[in-house]
Amino acid sequence: MPNASPLLILISAPSGGGKTTLCQQLLAARPDMTRAITCTTRALRPGEKDGVDYYFFGPPEFKRRVQAGEFIEHATVFGWRYGILRSELVNQLLSGKDVLLNVDVQGAATIRDRAQAEPDLKRALVTVFLTPPSIAMLEERLKKRASDAPEEIQKRLGVARREIVQWKNFDYLLISSTIQEDLRRMLVIVEAEKSRVARSHPPEF
Repeated sequence: MPNASPLLILISAPSGGGKTTLCQQLLAARPDMTRAITCTTRALRPGEKDGVDYYFFGPPEFKRRVQAGEFIEHATVFGWRYGILRSELVNQLLSGKDVLLNVDVQGAATIRDRAQAEPDLKRALVTVFLTPPSIAMLEERLKKRASDAPEEIQKRLGVARREIVQWKNFDYLLISSTIQEDLRRMLVIVEAEKSRVARSHPPEF
């Protein structure tokens, strides 16, 4: 919709909830949308690239940027630091692009609070919480991923139980089904939000 203001789409989910897959599918379906790249102090995983999947910073560099106030949000998750540069969001929105954020529940809360003080971000922000229909289903997905030890999976499930109860703080709740169905419903959300009168420019007569 060329007459609509750009969106800042925030998707959050418990670990293993499927948000990375949904974000990848959404970006493929919406070439007009760009992904906000998160900064992290954790090590690269197989197949990841610096500046593409994440900005990988050492702890001293991350701390320096925190002290300089460069992050719109930052947090420690499972011992690693994560953050999103404010410039990463603002520059893309100002260029007219929709921006996609893939963040955890803690980061989502910080961004919601920060957006209240910044009108441009508040106007653009749309938050979506994605979750499997049950903890049992989430555990099954984590086991299939085969990237964590059993004790790590149980730790993540404990965190997930605390995160899932935060769903009421989001604009939308998306109960995960299949990859195709999750994408279909996410595209409906995007189109509906871009059609809001508050984000639309007057038609020409």
